Amino acid sequence: MNVRISAALCLCISWSLLVTAQSSKLGYIDTSFETASPLTYTIDPVTAGVRVRLLYDHERDSINRATLHYHFRVEAPPATKLSLHIGEFANVWNGRPGSAVQDNTIAFVSTDGKTWNAIDTELDDDGISLHVDVQTGPGGFVYVARLPPYRVSDLDRLLEKITPDADVSIETIGQTVQGRSLEVVTVGRLSAPTHIFLRARAHPWESGGNYVVQGMIQHLLDPATDRNRFFDQFCLHIMPMANKDGVAAGKSRFNMHGKDLNRDWNSPADPQLAPENAALEAWLNRFLDSGRRLTLAIELHNDSNGRLHLSRPPIDGLDTYLGRMRHLEALLRNKTWFREGATESTFRNAGTLGEGWLLRFGIDAVVHELNAEWIEGLQSKPSIKAWELYGRQLCEVFLAYAS
Repeated sequence: MNVRISAALCLCISWSLLVTAQSSKLGYIDTSFETASPLTYTIDPVTAGVRVRLLYDHERDSINRATLHYHFRVEAPPATKLSLHIGEFANVWNGRPGSAVQDNTIAFVSTDGKTWNAIDTELDDDGISLHVDVQTGPGGFVYVARLPPYRVSDLDRLLEKITPDADVSIETIGQTVQGRSLEVVTVGRLSAPTHIFLRARAHPWESGGNYVVQGMIQHLLDPATDRNRFFDQFCLHIMPMANKDGVAAGKSRFNMHGKDLNRDWNSPADPQLAPENAALEAWLNRFLDSGRRLTLAIELHNDSNGRLHLSRPPIDGLDTYLGRMRHLEALLRNKTWFREGATESTFRNAGTLGEGWLLRFGIDAVVHELNAEWIEGLQSKPSIKAWELYGRQLCEVFLAYAS
C-alpha cells in the first residue's frame, strides 16, 4: 500500500515538475486593453503550446455566429518563442456553416503595439483553428492580431486633428447602443457637384477600412495637396466607425444588441436594436431632403477575396447602374492597386447597404471588400501603409468618376 502511495506521489510530483517546466515559458495573456479579444487559454503540459479559445459573437434571432477578430498580448521573457493555436473559427454566415480561416490566412504581430508585421499561419488539422509561431520582443511581450487594430481612440485623435480645418465639418448624428457618439465627417464643400458617401467598420474586425479613410482624409488635407483640384469636383461624407461599441469590446461582427449593421437596409432601421443604422438613415434623409443627392456610396469591409459586391435587385435601370459600376471598377484598376474585380452576374446581397440604398433611395451603392490576405496589385501582404495608400489613390478615382 505504501509502495503504491509512494509511486503515485512520485508520478504526481514528476507530472507537476513537467507541467511547471513546460508551461513556464508563458507568463500571461493580457486582454485588459482597448479592442482586446474576449478569450480563454490553456497550456499543453507536454508541448507547451498555448491553446487560445476565442468567444463567439452571436447574432440576434439567428444561428449566425462569428469569430473573426482577435487581439491579445502575450507576456513571457524576452526572445521567448511560443506556439499558439487560435480558434475556433467555425462560423455561421447567413445560416450556412463554414470556417473563417483557410490556408492563406495571415496574422499580424507587434512588439511595441504600433508597428505591425504580417506573418503566415498554418491551418490546424481540425480546419477551424490557426497555428501561429510568435516571439516576444525586448520588452517581454508581443501583440497578436487578425488585422492591425484601429481603435476608437485612434479615430478620436484623427477627428481632433482635422476639426480646425475650414474644409471639414463633423456632425454628431446619434449614439451607439452603449452611448458612444456617431459622426459623419464631411470633407470638401457642399457646393461641389458630386457627393460621395463612405462608411467603414460596420463589422468590428475589419480595420482596413479605417486606414483607407484615414489615408484619404490626410491626403486631401495635406498642405502639399492642391485640394481645390478635388474639392471643386467632389465632396466626401464619411461615417468612419459605424460599430464603435463592437470595436471597443473586441467583437467580430455584430453590434451590442446582436445586429449586423450591414443587414436589414431593405427596410427602415430599428432605432432600438440598431441605433447606429437608424442614426445614419436619419442623416441620409436630412441630406436628401436638403435637395442634394449622393452620386455614389461605398461600404468598406475586409474579407479574404477583396471584390466589389454589386447587388442586382429587380429595379428599373439596373443595367445603367451596372454600367456605372463597371466604369468605377475600371477606374479602380487603372488608378489604384485594386485587381480583384466584381462579383458574378447573378450575385445578390440582399439587406446590405449596397443593395438597400440602391433599392430604397436610388443611390448607386456598392460593398467594397478589402482583401485581408494579399494585395495583388502590390504583390504583398496587407499593411497599414498599403491601405492608407489606397485611400490616397481613391481620391484620384473619385475625381475621375466625378468628371
